[in-house]
Amino acid sequence: MSEIRSMLVDTVSKVLKDLCTKELIAAAEKGEFPARLWNTLEELGVTAVGISEEKGGAGGGLGDFMALVKLAGYYAAPVPLAENILSNIALEKSSLPISGQISTFSFENDIDFDKADSGWVLSGTAKYVPWARNAKTITVLGKTFKNKRMIANVSLDNCDVRPHDNLAGDPRDEVLLNQIRLNAHEVMDINKGMISELSDLAALTRVMLMAGALERTLELSVMYTKERTQFGRPIGKFQAVQQKLAVLAGETTASLAVANFIIANIDSEISTDETAMAKIQLGDAAEAASRIAHQVHGAMGFTDEHPLHQSTRRLWSWRDEFGSESLLAKQLGQRILEHSQDLWGFITKAPGIKAKKTGPC
Repeated sequence: MSEIRSMLVDTVSKVLKDLCTKELIAAAEKGEFPARLWNTLEELGVTAVGISEEKGGAGGGLGDFMALVKLAGYYAAPVPLAENILSNIALEKSSLPISGQISTFSFENDIDFDKADSGWVLSGTAKYVPWARNAKTITVLGKTFKNKRMIANVSLDNCDVRPHDNLAGDPRDEVLLNQIRLNAHEVMDINKGMISELSDLAALTRVMLMAGALERTLELSVMYTKERTQFGRPIGKFQAVQQKLAVLAGETTASLAVANFIIANIDSEISTDETAMAKIQLGDAAEAASRIAHQVHGAMGFTDEHPLHQSTRRLWSWRDEFGSESLLAKQLGQRILEHSQDLWGFITKAPGIKAKKTGPC
């Protein structure tokens, strides 16, 4: 880790540790947006990391961005940090102005882009949009009637937002675009390579969030087994509990190794296949870790008084976003079959999309 990245991580970790209290997370799950937390991150420039300074961002690379997302997962930060930065990355790479306000995105829902006399008219529905009710703009992908792919940033004031939540209580809203008019310079075309790259980056943000949450889940579980006593001694002294913790530690260590590899290498190259493998590993680990952690905690882990559920419910939610492990494993297996004539070459150097070097459209 570079010295600058280390300082950035330390600073943001202190902020999140102070502000991301159990009470703040609980309030956010009931619909109260943590404005103080977001404003603090914004003042530090954290919400613009990974965006070039020339475009109005704070600079830094994708590795810095991913390191911060991992922290957000550890502290269960109920703010659209990953979504805001990813939205602006998409805009920057498309040669569109970045949003100076809270922005979110919809990369998986097609919006109709119809050419008008002096611009474009956008219509359609974007589903499962993170924090749409709290954001000011949304970056959407869509297509023309000739199937040409397009991208634009739309003010949410002009959209109808229907609130929905995921299992963790985080907003995953439905956004209706009804004849939204944009000028010609506010819309750009986008190629398939860029769409694949953005999809990979979106999936990797969930890998990082889950890695952070897994680390927190392990720490809470180990701490609880030292404090909870049964038959005159801490339950962590019992072999059966130690065995469970060993499995939990193994899953967490493997997942953190994946996350750290991505942080170290994403500024040069991470393939689509490596992205899928990472998401599969973290999804499998999330299932095992959540089960073990709640077994260790017993009924206490489900109570409002204990913070464990704030991490595990997010693990359950994030594992299904941008491709569940079962879906990604099926797609990866299909690609492996397509390269079966050179299986060793596929395994040792998996083909894929570079995660950074795609230029502006």
